[in-house]
Amino acid sequence: MEVDLAGVFRDLVRLETDLWNRVDARVHHEHGLPLAWLEVMQVISTTPGCRVLDVAEALFITVGGASKVVDKVEARGWCRRRPNPSDGRSSLIELTERGNRLLAAAKVTFDQALAADLGCAVPTAELAGLSDTLGRVRRHLITTDPTHSHGGK
Repeated sequence: MEVDLAGVFRDLVRLETDLWNRVDARVHHEHGLPLAWLEVMQVISTTPGCRVLDVAEALFITVGGASKVVDKVEARGWCRRRPNPSDGRSSLIELTERGNRLLAAAKVTFDQALAADLGCAVPTAELAGLSDTLGRVRRHLITTDPTHSHGGK
């Protein structure tokens, strides 16, 4: 059986773009929070001793890009940086109380949007299979690309 790999690529890219835009619009409308910032806040929230490098590695973005988003989240008062006691060259990032409250509320909206736009689209078993397949492809890309110095998620 032949597979149109270019077609699979196009479908994946367009699905990601459409799903991102739909979820972003809902989260942004309800909370004034861009989805990219929510992603960063989730990493900060779940990473003890979080540094900008940790955000960059978790989201597969550059350190400079991660730093700029953290700057924006910090400017809104949703996170703060504090000196890293074990490494004076970096800062530790943590959510503020306001940031934690916003993240909790936005996470509910995020989950609802995913349930409506993704969870209702196909049966659970098919989504589980898709998740497994995408995970295998991502692991393959990570292990065969020497520019990936981290494992990502």
